[in-house]
Amino acid sequence: MASAAMNTAATGLRALSTNLDVIANNLANINTVGFKRARVNFEDLLYQHTLQPGTENVNGDITPAGVHVGLGVRISTVSNEFRQGSFLETGGKFDLAIAGHGLFQVNAPQVEGGIAYTRAGNFFVNKDGQLVLGTPEGLTLEPAIDLPLDWTDVVIGEDGSVSVKSAGEDEFEEVEQLQIATFTNVQGLKNVGGNLYVATAASGDPQVGTPAEEGRGKIVQGFLEASNVEAVEELVHMIQTQRYFEMNSQSIDAANQTLRVVSALGR
Repeated sequence: MASAAMNTAATGLRALSTNLDVIANNLANINTVGFKRARVNFEDLLYQHTLQPGTENVNGDITPAGVHVGLGVRISTVSNEFRQGSFLETGGKFDLAIAGHGLFQVNAPQVEGGIAYTRAGNFFVNKDGQLVLGTPEGLTLEPAIDLPLDWTDVVIGEDGSVSVKSAGEDEFEEVEQLQIATFTNVQGLKNVGGNLYVATAASGDPQVGTPAEEGRGKIVQGFLEASNVEAVEELVHMIQTQRYFEMNSQSIDAANQTLRVVSALGR
């Protein structure tokens, strides 16, 4: 029985080690624009039943409860929490945040399907006048947003409409329409790094459309969405995880002491 306790505690140590890794990644990305906090979900393993509940005893009575011993824990899922992060005012014409549901679409040749999704809205204009994500790859928005090369001012509305004032002109002219994507199960998106997600069979197909319509969030120009990681909350989780790790370690020590006593009896 002591060996079973050691193996059970070992599963706890493995699971808690993964939890600590996830917490560390959350804290490392506390300043990453549009980053969504990850959460570890646990589940118990198989059980050894030495007495089944509902068993009839010799007197014909039904046992109200059984006898069972669990065999540990494992990680069931690691999910992202897509709750809204706080807004950071930058004043940048191409700094965009989504207030509500939705993700920006970008062309990403490095991923399967060629399309990736992000909550990061730190965009730039490349030499061809296209809006690109502020990453080393300079991924373009999908559908592409092409600005005239002689633009002097840009206004992006809550509905994603892109209006431009060109050199020598006094009026704004709407030239492009930004679109965003929503998913039936946003938790089913797969992290691929670089602040990007890709669709999977679990997330379902993207529903692409105009911002501020059909439940999609609105676009806020001049703001960025900060990471939704709360430093104090993560530090509390880290301390709890460390304490749980210590308790599982003590379970192994206790089981080891029991085995030592048992082995000494045979001498």
